[in-house]
Amino acid sequence: MRNYLTIGFIWAASLISGQQSYSVLTQKASDLMEETENGADYQKAFNLYEEAFRMYPDSIDGTGLYNASVLASELKNYDKAFQYLTPLIKIKATESTYPGWSYIEDESSESDYKNLLADPRWKALKQSTVPYKEEFYNNLKKIQDEFFQMKEYSFNEKENADVLYNHIKNYAPFLPKAQRNYSVSFKINDSATTSYLVHLPKDYNPKKKYPLLFFLHGAVRFSTLADFQIPQQNLGSWNRYYTKYADLNDVILVFPQASKAYNWMTSDDGFFMVPEILKQIKRTINVDDNKVFISGHSNGATGSFSYLMKQPSPFTGFYGLNTYPKVFTGGTFIENIKNRSFINFSTDQDYYYPTNANDDLTKMMHGIKADYKEYRYNGFPHSFPMYNASEPAYQIIFNDMKNRERNPFPKEISWESDDERYGTIDWLSDIKRDTLRSAAVWHKKLNFKITKWLKYDKNDSLVVENTDKNAFDFPRKSGKIKAEYAQNVFRIETSRIGSFSINISPEMIDVDKKVKVFINEKLYFNEKVKYDCEFMLKNFERNRDREQIWINYINFKV
Repeated sequence: MRNYLTIGFIWAASLISGQQSYSVLTQKASDLMEETENGADYQKAFNLYEEAFRMYPDSIDGTGLYNASVLASELKNYDKAFQYLTPLIKIKATESTYPGWSYIEDESSESDYKNLLADPRWKALKQSTVPYKEEFYNNLKKIQDEFFQMKEYSFNEKENADVLYNHIKNYAPFLPKAQRNYSVSFKINDSATTSYLVHLPKDYNPKKKYPLLFFLHGAVRFSTLADFQIPQQNLGSWNRYYTKYADLNDVILVFPQASKAYNWMTSDDGFFMVPEILKQIKRTINVDDNKVFISGHSNGATGSFSYLMKQPSPFTGFYGLNTYPKVFTGGTFIENIKNRSFINFSTDQDYYYPTNANDDLTKMMHGIKADYKEYRYNGFPHSFPMYNASEPAYQIIFNDMKNRERNPFPKEISWESDDERYGTIDWLSDIKRDTLRSAAVWHKKLNFKITKWLKYDKNDSLVVENTDKNAFDFPRKSGKIKAEYAQNVFRIETSRIGSFSINISPEMIDVDKKVKVFINEKLYFNEKVKYDCEFMLKNFERNRDREQIWINYINFKV
């Protein structure tokens, strides 16, 4: 069954004319349904739904009809099951409920209604969903088309380079939006599609630049891709404080949907999603390029940490609640944090990552002078965001966002990678390894041992387990590069690097003077760098960044 059976229910303790309200009755029924597989309790739950429908016919909703039909199917009361499935199809989607037809078309329906599949009425029912499904997707497409509407805007590659640069910097083809919440379809590949939900600030003004925060959900191994999302699925419940403080601070929220095969933690097949979604959004929404952030819980927090380690260029800062701070698809090169920042919110009763490991990580971060903070909340398990006591963590996140801005042209960069797909960091790009070379003396791995871990025993109690594992894995040889610039002079140190490029911005150099590049103390370049309008436009099309604009690049083989 769906894990959002009770989405949209509002617990109301009130009494109406001395009788229990619809929401109270259906909540009791839902609790019975979820807590047991006992046939007698299923019958009790079904009776409660029927009582709620009889007493409050004007309150009947899609979730209630769905649950009642599933219970009737389980109880082999087939006539009742179809009695409730028939009106369910006609239920329209709202901010907090799914369209009725989706309960029948959902991939879990064959499990939910396994007892009905042989009944001829099931095939007829499935066929009757077609017009409602078509209507829904036609309306969804209209909404998505409106989301991507923008003013006509084009660049002239042949115009003066300075003028073109300023045109890109001031690119603003944005239009007002008809609503605050948009479920947007996102193509992963030719066979897989998912979606992301965009929540705009109230009174969104297309002439104003807005901060943007991605929230990455957890439990990616148990998640499935979704063609569409309803707002309440992301904006309420555990994410209520993201919504509250985003609305108070005029922050755009974005919620991508991942799966076991395509996600930000265990699969590089889905790692491209967040940067690509950001680029899509920047085409139609006025995003402040220097204030784009990523946060998440559990696997999503690990995803946030992974973007910090592997692909931080478009982002400003990173946050994680109940984080497992490790890259699971390669090496964890902890010094990469020095290009950005991370704030970790941990709890002392978390099975996902132990407190002693968080303590050692914090010591390591302080040792390398990283912009890293950890806030520990005692007395809470892994599900920390569900508690009201988590609200101060969100206040910390949004205060940090308010005061933090990306420097698109940092004076110093340190970058290590074992995968050429992630060989770009700010003004260094296309970094390629040469693993046949020996590592430089200064190129060392940072790691530590984890000796204690919390786990749940057979009585569902947390116990301490002794362990002996490295915090990070290093399955491949890495290359590392350290770079800095000042007064038109770039100084680069490399280890196991075969080639790389330096991207040039007029914010970094005086274009009227020669640029010198020293690599491992040897002069490799001593020339002026001219504007390349074609490259400038291609680069902008590639990343849609109006702040980090490159006018040319210099490629080096080391």
